[in-house]
Amino acid sequence: MVVYHNIQNTHRPTNSSLTLVIKVGTSSICDETTHYPLLGNLSRIVETILQLKRLGHRVVLVTSAAVGTGLRRLNMTEKPKKLASVQAIAAVGQGRLMSMYDDLFGQFNQPVAQILLTRNDLANRSQYLNAVNCLEELFNMGVVPIVNENDTISVSIKFGDNDTLSAITAGMVKADYLFLMTDVDCLYTDNPRTNPKARPVLQCDDIARLRKEVTVTSPGSALGTGGMITKLVAADLATAAGVTTIIARGSTPENIMAVIAPDNTHKVPLHTRFLAKPQPLMDRQWWILHGLHTAGTVYIEPNVGEALAEQGRQHHDNAASLYAHAVSKVEGSFVEHQAVRLVVCQEDEKDGVENLQTIAKGIVNYSSAEIIRMLRAKESNIIPSLGYKDADCIIHRDNMAISI
Repeated sequence: MVVYHNIQNTHRPTNSSLTLVIKVGTSSICDETTHYPLLGNLSRIVETILQLKRLGHRVVLVTSAAVGTGLRRLNMTEKPKKLASVQAIAAVGQGRLMSMYDDLFGQFNQPVAQILLTRNDLANRSQYLNAVNCLEELFNMGVVPIVNENDTISVSIKFGDNDTLSAITAGMVKADYLFLMTDVDCLYTDNPRTNPKARPVLQCDDIARLRKEVTVTSPGSALGTGGMITKLVAADLATAAGVTTIIARGSTPENIMAVIAPDNTHKVPLHTRFLAKPQPLMDRQWWILHGLHTAGTVYIEPNVGEALAEQGRQHHDNAASLYAHAVSKVEGSFVEHQAVRLVVCQEDEKDGVENLQTIAKGIVNYSSAEIIRMLRAKESNIIPSLGYKDADCIIHRDNMAISI
């Protein structure tokens, strides 16, 4: 359902402590032209987080603006195109950015912690769990974790932008809410600055349908990397983990209070709410889908894909294992213990066009070369094909996450 007009307050009660992830974009932190920090905005963000903590909530701040802050520090006017130059500027700006946050939070004796992440950090299960445990311990100590992507070493495998990073962080801490703070009040059906007929989207529980009904082609700011496209991606990731996702205006972070705890005396501010999935992915399935780099593709038979999809609709954590006889083709070069997409290829009888649908993602027990040898031998049993057997199946059910 996609709602474009007035809705009843369907917010859950906030009698107990909530976990919130607040993502603040570059446009809310740095002036796009001068690159000077917007201290008024930063102060309101800090005061809002402190108020949330006084109410007993746990808060993670995901921040951008390392590059913008670095440009100001180096007296540079434009972001260069060379990757190494951008990484160097981010290295300069990250320290300055954390110093500003530490100064602002320090006025209230609130300790903060810097956490820099890359997707590679989360690809290893033990490192992923270490990051989760670290965040949990920081909560227990009363510290506000401040998360950013480690731009200085992110090269080929990146989160892409901090919207995605904030969604992954929300999944890691099992957040109740993810707030994507931006330069507009909410998501619109089109750009409200150029189209006066654009309507606000107030509530959504079907992001796939929403993509077909709205126009979100505008990029981020000159300093930032995001836009509404990346916010829809982030909302998709977060809601799959059971996190209600909110798009709201970054210059008025105090509105977060009214969104999570509405009352009859104050009007709920304009925002877009993406409802959390009623059957969220379990932690390991979430990690497989969104923490691991996808190294290749395994094509499976349509009947197997239908069975997996049906299992996914009913029980995300109860998929069947994938065996060699169900595989029709392999694409890409990967080794054992890497993650691959499971794709169903169906031919449209009327048009003769192949339709590809990603069903799941899983960690393989065999390399692409070994699976190809099994297919060429047309053997259901692994031992005659390879001469040995490391595992009974291509992907064990415990290492598979259904994406439908």
